[in-house]
Amino acid sequence: MAVFVALGAFLMTLAGGWTAQRVTDRRHLVLGLAGGLMLGVVGLDLLPEAMEAAGREVFGVPAALLLFVAGFLLAHLVERLLAAAHGGDRHHRTPEVGLTAAAAMVGHSAMDGVAIGAAFQVGEGMGLAVAVAVIAHDFADGFNTFTLATLYGNARRKALALLVADALAPVVGAASTLLFTIPPPVLGGYLGLFGGALLYLAAAEILPEAHHEHSAGPTLLCTVAGAGFIWLVVGLAGE
Repeated sequence: MAVFVALGAFLMTLAGGWTAQRVTDRRHLVLGLAGGLMLGVVGLDLLPEAMEAAGREVFGVPAALLLFVAGFLLAHLVERLLAAAHGGDRHHRTPEVGLTAAAAMVGHSAMDGVAIGAAFQVGEGMGLAVAVAVIAHDFADGFNTFTLATLYGNARRKALALLVADALAPVVGAASTLLFTIPPPVLGGYLGLFGGALLYLAAAEILPEAHHEHSAGPTLLCTVAGAGFIWLVVGLAGE
């Protein structure tokens, strides 16, 4: 059942990637929307789930928050090292950053599939509730995977390959739960780390590029709409 439901995430991811590549003439609006979607996913979905799953504190701070900060700093370090390799030009967008970020999205989508499978192990009702949330925000995952890969100068062929991998990942993740389960603290720690890296990409890369040499108003509206959409998805899934 979990694998069958994960096929919905497969289709929704492809739909998000298709949307991203069809609106290249309004790239700044696409980036603004992507930034809002990423912000919403991190703040309204990943981080709350990470804090709940990780549980314990380390020196008075929730472990998920520590890993969230670590993920942010790790993404910053990688970006700085790659910039230094190109003469310190911060605005030189290296394809490696885009490929790494998109690959991280694939890893996150696989964990989405694992979450679906694990929830079905608890009960069918829980499994369906988690699946609705995953399928809804996998549109954003597909949108962001294609956008991240192409933003950093990667060829469309590579971006499409990563999009297909991102679409297949939830199915593979759901199937893997037939063999093993992931302890909640480990899953929570991963979500915190990934959320920090994703927030860095949204705040330091995607949104500044979206507002570069374009009117801020429409782009800002797209960003707010993206975050609001995730809020709506999370709210509907929680009812």
